[in-house]
Amino acid sequence: MEAISVFAYDNTYRDVYQPALIIAGCCALIAVVISILLIVQHLRSYTHPAEQKWIVAVLLMVPIYACESILSLWSPRLSLACDILRNCYEAFALYSFGSYLIACLGGEQRVIELLDDESKKLLSKPLLEGADEKPKSRQRTFRNFFLQPRALGKDLLTIEKFGLVQYMILKTVCAFLAFILELFGVYGDGEFKWYYGYPYIAVVLNFSQMWALYCLVQFYNVTRERLQPIKPLAKFISFKAIVFATWWQGVGIALLCAIGVLPKEGKFQTGLQDFLICIEMAIAAVAHAFVFSAKPYQFLPASEYGKVTTQTTKEKLTLEEGDKEIQAVLERKETEIEAPGTSVKESIQEIVVEGGQHVVKDVVLTINQAIEPVGKGMTKIQETFHHISEASDDDKEEQEVEVEKCVEQSLAGSGSQF
Repeated sequence: MEAISVFAYDNTYRDVYQPALIIAGCCALIAVVISILLIVQHLRSYTHPAEQKWIVAVLLMVPIYACESILSLWSPRLSLACDILRNCYEAFALYSFGSYLIACLGGEQRVIELLDDESKKLLSKPLLEGADEKPKSRQRTFRNFFLQPRALGKDLLTIEKFGLVQYMILKTVCAFLAFILELFGVYGDGEFKWYYGYPYIAVVLNFSQMWALYCLVQFYNVTRERLQPIKPLAKFISFKAIVFATWWQGVGIALLCAIGVLPKEGKFQTGLQDFLICIEMAIAAVAHAFVFSAKPYQFLPASEYGKVTTQTTKEKLTLEEGDKEIQAVLERKETEIEAPGTSVKESIQEIVVEGGQHVVKDVVLTINQAIEPVGKGMTKIQETFHHISEASDDDKEEQEVEVEKCVEQSLAGSGSQF
C-alpha cells in the first residue's frame, strides 16, 4: 500500500513539475526585470546616498529570492545552498530597512535628538492622579520598551539596532550550522523530531525574528509622525509581508507535511516553497515599483542638491518708429541645473564601501553590547569569590588566634596545678 502511494506521488509530481517550473520561471523573470530596472533608476538618480543605498539593498531582496527559488526548483540538490543564501540576505534586508528609516530621519545623531525630545515631552507631563506617588512607570526602564517606548529616549535606538543586528548574526550563523548538520545527516529539513537540528534552529530563529520585527515596530510607532513624508506604512507592510510570507510559509508547509496533509517527501516540500516564492516575488516587485519609486529623488530642490548656472545673452535691435530709429537691447537669461547624481558604477562603489563600513560598525557595536553585560557579570562573580576568600582567610586567622588562646590557657592551667 505504501509503495502504491509513493508511486502515485511520483507520477503526480512529474505531471505538475513542468507546468510549475514554467509558471515559476515566468514569475521569476518578471520579478528580476522589474526590480533591476527600479534599482538602475535609483543608481542613475543617486542624489541622496544616505537613503538610497539602503533602498537598493532592500530592493535586491526580490531578485535574489526569485533567482535562488527558481534555481532550487529546477535542481532540488541545490535547495539547501539556495536556502542559506535566502536566509542570510533576508536578515541583511531587515537590517537595511531599519537603517533606511534612520537615514530618512536625518541620521543617527538626529534620531537621538528626536528620541530624547520625545522622552522629555512624555516625562515632563504632570501626573493627573496620585501626584504624591513616584512615577515608576515613567522612568527609563526596559519594561517601558513594551509599555511606553517613548520614555526610553535614545536607548530606544540602541535596542532597535541591537534587535536587527542580533537577527542578522543569528540568521547567518544558523544558516551555516544547518549546512554543517546536513553534511552529517542530522539536520532533517522540515522534520520536527528531537534528534534532528531543524526544530531547534526553527525555534531560535522564530524568537530572533519576532524580536527583531517587534523592535522595528516599536521604533516605527515612535517615529511614524516624522516619517510621514516618505509614506512609511506602505513600505513597512510591503517589506514585512515578504519576510513573514517566506518564513511562516516554510514553517507552515513543514507542519502540513509533518501531520500528513501534504506529502512528506522533501522534494515536494521544498518545491512547493520555491514555487510560491517565485509567484510572491513577482507581486512584490510590482509593489516595490510603486512603494520605493525613484521619482522623489529625480526632482529635488536645485538650491539644496544641485548646481545652478546662469548664462546671459544680449542682442542689439533697431526699431523703427515713424522716422526715428530706436536702439534696444534684448537680454535673455538661460538657467541650467546640473543634476547631482553619479554614474551607476560610482553609485555601486559607494553603496558597497559605505554600506559595508556601516554594517561592520554596527555588528562590532552590537557584539560589544552583548559581551559587556557578560563581562560585568563575570567581574561581579570574581569580586564575590574574592570577598568570600578574604572572609575565609579572616575566619582562619580568628580560628588560629582562638586555638592559640586555648593552648595558652590550657598550659597556664596545667602549670598552676603543679
